[in-house]
Amino acid sequence: MKDIKCECGHVNPHGTVLCEACGRALTEEAKNDRLHDMRYEGSARRSQVYNKTIIDKIWNFFSSVKVGVWLIVVTLIASALGTIFPQQMYIPPTVDPADYYKDTYGWLGDAYYTLGFNNLYSSWWYLILIASIGISLVICSLDRVIPLYKALKKQRVTRHEGFLKRQRVFGISEVSNLEEDMKTAAGKLKEKRYSIREENGNILAEKGRFSRWGPYINHIGLIIFLIGAMLRFIPGMYVDKVVWIREGETKVLPGTHEKYYLKNKKFILQTYDKQNDSAVFDQAIDRVGTIAKNYQSNVELYKREDGEVPGETNLKKVKSKQIKVNQPLTFDKYAVYQVDFKMDEFQAMYFDLTSKETGDKFGNIKVDLFNPKDSYNLKNGYKIELMGYYPDFSGFSKEGEPQTKSPVPNNPAFLFNMISPEHPDGEVSFVAIKQNVEPFGKNEYKMSFAGIDTRNVSALSVKKDLTLWVIAIGGIIFMIGVIQGAYWNHRRIWLQRKGGKVLVSGHTNKNWFGLKKDIAYVLNETSIAEPVDQLQEKEIDKE
Repeated sequence: MKDIKCECGHVNPHGTVLCEACGRALTEEAKNDRLHDMRYEGSARRSQVYNKTIIDKIWNFFSSVKVGVWLIVVTLIASALGTIFPQQMYIPPTVDPADYYKDTYGWLGDAYYTLGFNNLYSSWWYLILIASIGISLVICSLDRVIPLYKALKKQRVTRHEGFLKRQRVFGISEVSNLEEDMKTAAGKLKEKRYSIREENGNILAEKGRFSRWGPYINHIGLIIFLIGAMLRFIPGMYVDKVVWIREGETKVLPGTHEKYYLKNKKFILQTYDKQNDSAVFDQAIDRVGTIAKNYQSNVELYKREDGEVPGETNLKKVKSKQIKVNQPLTFDKYAVYQVDFKMDEFQAMYFDLTSKETGDKFGNIKVDLFNPKDSYNLKNGYKIELMGYYPDFSGFSKEGEPQTKSPVPNNPAFLFNMISPEHPDGEVSFVAIKQNVEPFGKNEYKMSFAGIDTRNVSALSVKKDLTLWVIAIGGIIFMIGVIQGAYWNHRRIWLQRKGGKVLVSGHTNKNWFGLKKDIAYVLNETSIAEPVDQLQEKEIDKE
């Protein structure tokens, strides 16, 4: 496609509507318009010129404001759907997500899980939507800001008469003292802090051009903001995990690449007491029963040295800390917060092998609920074999098999084989809390509950966010663009000689009242007549 050479000699890119230099209309449509469309100075936008290759079609698709708006609308709708039910990261970690959504929310929850809304914000299609919005912002901005910048940079002081006449504010008047009036007008324009350019006795006064870049500064801020949001899906940039650590237990902290380990030395819970604390809590204590005053985890942080095999061996102690609510343990850009706790979780259970007839006891075993043994040897030929362990017993299947809901010992049940001198092959007994089943007939022996060990569990949130500064910069730049475009406007006033007459024309991207007020002030002490608002005249003609 060939460039367009204007009569003034300036060469314009193909698709230019108004000459970048003199403003002459280059198309029949522009010549027939009563007022010029000055949104992009009549410059040639790529999306309106090229439409042949696949790159052109992609560019034109994303350069459409309508497409950008629809992408935002679809993303907002999807984001709203993601808040109907909790995201998977917020449901209990010990349950199966498919069963949780179906059992808790019915068929809607099942559909919610099936459609993938349970992990919406990390799903591939949601990330594509976010990336598409970013692409749309980039292409929309480049498609408009580059031609606009070139047109404003190349504009001349002396403009074509047709350009001036097709501005919204325009007037022409004869003056008796042309030189003096032009000099007075120039001085008044400088008082109003306009930037003055003169050519052959003509004047172009301009101020606030930087406000034209406000929307594009907005776009830059949004793009940076979106980049910051997407950086959260890059490993190591963002961590927000919850880890449950029992008293005396050492666990690797999630998101630290098995580099940091945490040992829960002790969990402390303090509650309000009616006798010792303020009376303002009395009613709440009577209503609720127990109100936490403070809960904390006394922990020790360990670090695995580089090159060491991952595990709890060869760890170096880094620091100790009492983690309380809003008083986290901080290290290496991580922060560990106290978010929840669980009191008196089952740790171990004790059983006695007992004769059902005489009540005599033939030994005692301790079953570690987190690491049970396969067998327990007792004296004098007695032995207990653990044939099955069900930490969170939920009942029997249709086939009669015991089932467990989770690996957490909330409701432990056991299938024991009790070997004795009288029964060398053993007797099978199913033992649960307040339940003792003999599946193969009556037994001579039974497993009697003899005690339980419990311990407290701390829920700690591990957080790391290296994207906040990117998101903050994006937000700051966006607000700069908002302020830049909202509180300033681009005003231009042309004073052009034509024989003994003066053509006065003005344009602004907003606040026409302010522009007309400036022109009235500039021409007040001259014989140059004030221009008229041709748009208002057009509306009067319609009436």
